[in-house]
Order: sequence, then structure tokens, then C-alpha cells
Amino acid sequence: QVQLVESGGGLVQPGGSLRLSCAASGSFFRINSMSWYRQAPGKQRELVATITPGGSTNYADSVKGRFTISRDNAKNTMYLQMSSLKPEDTAVYYCRSRTRGLDDTWGQGTQVTVSS
Repeated sequence: QVQLVESGGGLVQPGGSLRLSCAASGSFFRINSMSWYRQAPGKQRELVATITPGGSTNYADSVKGRFTISRDNAKNTMYLQMSSLKPEDTAVYYCRSRTRGLDDTWGQGTQVTVSS
């Protein structure tokens, strides 16, 4: 069973940058698809970015060109580098691990607030 812990959230001004981390326990990290989701107040949770075990990536249109997802299998850690942040990026950000059998594990979330 994978356990996930997010970190790196905080308060940042518009146009600023943050890097989120998702540390995973367990020995199957490298074969799982990993994703970042976010949920803003009053809104549904939405997919931000996904990275496959082979390193292929996919992004929501709203973050393309601004966010970069990556993973370090040696460290069992996934990252989300966020740049040119906008107030509408304010949300709780969650990481998700999905096995080949489509079993999902979620982290507890980390708050990102973009405000001047």
C-alpha cells in the first residue's frame, strides 16, 4: 500500500513560483501513474497533470506552459513546478498514485494561495 505526503504549498504573489513535492512510501512507486489534482473552494476536484511510469506527461489546458510535472523514482518523489501563478490557481493540491489495477491512493493535500 502506497502512502503519499504532499509538501511545498504556501502563499505566493501573482506571477510567482512554487514547487510542490509528493513523497511516496512503498516499493511500487516507479510502476504507478502519478497525478496532481486541485480543488478550489466550492468547486470540484480537477486534474492538473499526470506522469506515467515511463515519464510521459499530460496537463490541463489551464496550466500548460506554466506547470511542469516530474518524478524521481530513486527518491520515490513526484514534483509539480508551478510558475507564473495566478489567483485562480489557489486551491488545495493533492497527489494521487494509481496502480496498474486502477487502485488509487491520495495524499492529504497542501494549500496553495496566490494573492497579493
